[in-house]
Parts: sequence; structure tokens; C-alpha cells
Amino acid sequence: MSYFYREYHDGPDPLAPPYDVRAALDEMGDAVLSGSTPLDALRDLLRRGLPGAPGRRGLEDLLRQVRRRRRELRDGTRLDGTLERARALLDKAIGQERAELQRESEGSGEAGEALDDARFREAMLDTLPSDTARAVQELAGYDWRSAAARQTFEELRDLLRREVLDSRFRGMREALANPDPTAMERVRQMMSDLNDMLDRDARGEHTQDDFDRFMQKYGDMYPENPRNLEELVDQLARRAAAAQRLLASLTPEQREELAGLINHTLEQAGLAEQMSRLGEALHARRPDLAWGAPERVSGERPMEMGDAVTALQELADLGDLESALRQDYPGARLDDIDEEAVRRALGRSAVDDLESLRQVERELEAQGYLRRNRGKLELTPKAVRRLGETALRRVFSSLESGRRGDHDQRDAGTAGEPTGSTRQWRFGDEQPIDVVRTVVNGVRRGGGAPVALSVDDFEVVETERRSAAAVCLLVDLSYSMALRGTWAAAKQTALALQALVASKFPQDAVQIIGFSNYARVLRPDELAGLEWDMVQGTNLHHALLIAGRHLDRHPDFEPVVLVVTDGEPTAHLMRNGAPRFEWPPSQETLTLTLAEVDKMTRRRATLNVFMLAADDRLREFVNEVARRNGGRVFSASADRLGEYVVSDFLRARRTR
Repeated sequence: MSYFYREYHDGPDPLAPPYDVRAALDEMGDAVLSGSTPLDALRDLLRRGLPGAPGRRGLEDLLRQVRRRRRELRDGTRLDGTLERARALLDKAIGQERAELQRESEGSGEAGEALDDARFREAMLDTLPSDTARAVQELAGYDWRSAAARQTFEELRDLLRREVLDSRFRGMREALANPDPTAMERVRQMMSDLNDMLDRDARGEHTQDDFDRFMQKYGDMYPENPRNLEELVDQLARRAAAAQRLLASLTPEQREELAGLINHTLEQAGLAEQMSRLGEALHARRPDLAWGAPERVSGERPMEMGDAVTALQELADLGDLESALRQDYPGARLDDIDEEAVRRALGRSAVDDLESLRQVERELEAQGYLRRNRGKLELTPKAVRRLGETALRRVFSSLESGRRGDHDQRDAGTAGEPTGSTRQWRFGDEQPIDVVRTVVNGVRRGGGAPVALSVDDFEVVETERRSAAAVCLLVDLSYSMALRGTWAAAKQTALALQALVASKFPQDAVQIIGFSNYARVLRPDELAGLEWDMVQGTNLHHALLIAGRHLDRHPDFEPVVLVVTDGEPTAHLMRNGAPRFEWPPSQETLTLTLAEVDKMTRRRATLNVFMLAADDRLREFVNEVARRNGGRVFSASADRLGEYVVSDFLRARRTR
């Protein structure tokens, strides 16, 4: 056997390494950490294209190509080419006939039947309508004296027959280029069989075998090679709708003239009834198409009717493709984009680009980074952990170098002095593994070598208990945070602190509390997709109540309370559980909030406040909090909020 090798062209490289979806998640994370929702972040990623994938285009690049192609079709096309050519051939035939009649008149002398006949014919030609369609109809039975004129008129009729049929059946022009005497009869039989097949399908009697027999008989008339009746109907309906749009895009005079030529041509060919029957069936099956909607074109290059219909069909396909590529409608997904439409408009390479984007969307879900919950895109806890680690790295990278304890420490030490005993390993343990006991457990369970270890076999060296902290981060979710541009920084800070505690202090109990008119506990997997609340009220009173309950559940833990806000309290929780908003803040709101501050002081909880605004009323309130509690007040800019909060938390942990 002989083998030949050449460069691979049919699609992406099959030997290329799989795309690293983590890079896509990190790109999304930049947008999420800046305040975008996961859905908006994914859409931005797909619009820009994939990081680390050179040569791969995003949706924006594909959109630019589609729009450029639409401009080319609109700016380089005239739709009246067939009408213009028909007029030219008609004028040529009439001119040739007049020349022949002139020769006959000159050769017959001043009298005689030949002269009278020539003058009668000239008078008939002089009274022909200016409308091309009506003129062609009147000349249909005319006995041409000039052989050249007769040939030109037949050329005109052949042109109309080919273009009219090509406008409805793509490729028919080529099929009728050199017709034999039975060609039109075969076309008539094809249309009759097609309409009968559509009728059977409407009655539920059609089968795939019927379609296969039809294509075996008439497949040369359908160069697009449809695989079933549904595809055939779609192709014919889109072309028929484009033909209607062609007429609608002409001037009223041109429209009437071309419609007359079409009707006359179909009647002469014996196809008028079958074509009308087919048009009604296609319109009934695809009423969603833009039947009769005009298209604006302003080019100089005239196109014949079949080509003009093809151009309008392509314009319609490009319009639909542009809408799908924009992905700006509810529930939009890349699977909505028709791959065949992309292939027709932009070529195979664009299909490969689209498949790469689809692969990222699928892999983000398949690998457990994204999930859809009731139609809403959410980040999973796995993705939130990665984004938290990213936020934490950013915080550490901004801290001053050389500050002890403020670097990304990856080798955690033991939690205390060994007690001499061991226990089963649990997730989050920092104690060293007892190798001997672990291997013995594996041998006992497996019964021999080689030893296959399972999670249940691992044991760790038990140590003295290290102090743990109960951490509460209270984050303002009110509308003013978005207006001041501080909301994204607050979200990054919450993610960073969550990641820090989970990775370096797993024994700590951390709780993130968001507050606006109400306060609520935020789960770790909620943080990335968290949005500010478009409501009035900064209910710090309710947030402190929830934080107090968290601290009370961990009485042996060191209490740490951190508050991030850009405004003084303007709401409190009433006895019936409803919030009450007042601005400027009422004395009742301030009194109840400060009462919760005093409770924190009695719990020995240091309450540190990070101000994201410099309002006098806010500064007066937080100074009173510091006086009552002994905590500290930080006036942090949004871009350094995470650094301030993490540094303060680490300082508190080192102090203990």
C-alpha cells in the first residue's frame, strides 16, 4: 500500500493539546472581580475570543466579518439587471425587425402587398407599449420577418425562463443552459411531483423513501443536496421569500414591469398554476420569513434575477446570523448559532472558531466551574474558590514586600505541639500525616502488597489545639456602593478574605454578611455572582444582629468583626421584622445600631470599620463606634480595600 502525506486543512489540528479551560475562567474572573455577573463575564469572554488560543476569533471578529459582507452586498448590487437586459434584448429585436422591414419596403417599390405589410408591421412596432412585459406579451405571437430579430427574441424568452426559474430553484439556470426539447416538460413534472409530495406530507403520509425517490429522479436540479423534505422546504422557502423581497425592493414601475414578465414567462412555460400552488405551500410552512420586506441596496453593478435573489437570500441569512452572534437576547447560547449559516457566510475557519468558543462554554460546565440554575448562569463553589485565590493573590501582590506574614505562604506549619496520639484525617487538617499508621490501615483493609490507600486510611498526628477565630465580614450592598464605584472592590475583598481563611486558617469560622435594607448571610458560592441591591437603606443594625448570633455559636473562638461601608446607618429592623428607612438617619436608628455595637464590645469582639467615603456624618458615626468598642477606623480607597482588610485580619491573627 502507498501512503501520501500533506498539510491538514479540514478543521482544527486533531493533535493539538486540549484547551486549558482554567485560562478562560481566569479571564472571566477578571470581569467578575470587577463587578460583572458570571453571565456578562462569559459573554465578554466569548465576544473577545479565547486567551492562549492564537488565531482563534471571538464573536466580535465574526460579527465584523458578517457586517462587512452585508455592506459589500448592499453597496455593490443593483437588483434590476434582468429587467435592464430584457429591455436591451427587446430593443435589439425591434431594431433588427425594423431594419428588415426597411429593406423589404425599398425592394418592393411604391405599391404592392409587400409594402403594405411592411408599413403595417412598422405601425404595429410603433404602437408597442413602453412597458417591457406588455410589449413582450404582444410580440409573443408576432411573425418575425427578420431571422436575426426572431433569434434575439427567443434569446430574450430563454433568458426570462432561466432567470424566473433560477429565482425559485437555485441552479436551474445551469440546468436549462442547453435545454433539449423535453427539458421544460421535465421541469413541469418535477414541480407537479414536488407539490404532490408536499400535499402528502401535510396529510401525514410522507416518508423518507418518498423523498429519496424524488431526489434520485430530480437531484440534479437541487445543487444544495437537501437530505430530507424539511431541508428542501427550508431552502425553497428562503429563496421564494428572497424573490418576493426582490420585487418589494424595486420601484413601483420596475416592480410592475418585472412581475408582468414573470407571470407571462410562467404562463408561456405552463408553470403558472404549479408555481402558485408551491408558493402558497411554502408560505404556509414558513410564515416566519420576511416575505415581501424590502431591502435597501445602492450599488452600481446590475445583477440578473437569479443572482439578485441569491444576494437577497444571503443578506437575510447574514441578518439572522448577526442577531445570533450578538447574543443579546434572554437565554442566548452559542448553540443557537446555525453552523451551516456560519459556513455559508464566513467559511470553514469561522466554523472552527465557533466550535472553539462552544467548547469553552461546554467545558466550563462539564468541568464543574459553571452551572445553570433556572436559566441563570452561576459560578460553582469550585470556581468561586479559584476566583477567591486570584483575588487573594492580587491582594498579596499589592502589599509591601518584606512585611512579615504578608506574603503568599504555601507551606502551612503544624497547628501545635504533638500530643502523642493520632486520629483520622479530616478535610482542612494542617497536622502532619502519620505515615506508619496510614500504611498499616491500608494493609489491614487491603490484605497485602501492593498497598492501595484510600481516604479513610489516612491518620494525622494529633496536636494541641490552636486558637481559632470567628470572623464576620459585613459588606454594604446598598445602591450607593454602585454609584460610587466601590461595589467591585467590596466583592473582591469578600472573596479574598473567604479564600484566605479557607486556605490558611481552615479552623476559623468565617461568615460574610451583606446588608442594605435587610441583612443576609452570603454563601461562598454566592459571592462571585453577587450584585448590589437597588434599594434604599443601610441596615447595619440588622447586620450586627446576625454577626452577633454567629459569634455566640462559637464562644471559644476569638471574635473578629470587619465592616465595609460607604454610609452611615439609615435603616433599622423593627420589632415586627420589617425594616424602617429614614434619611437623614433617625435617632432611633442610630441608638439601636450603637446598642448592637455595645453588645459586640461585651463579647470582646473588636469591630474595625473600613470607610469607602469621607462624609462628615459617616465619619462622626464611625468615630463613635471606635470610642465605644475600641476598634480602629480605616479610610480606604476602593483600589486598596482588599489590602487593608486582609492586612488587618492577618495582624489580628499574628497578635493572638
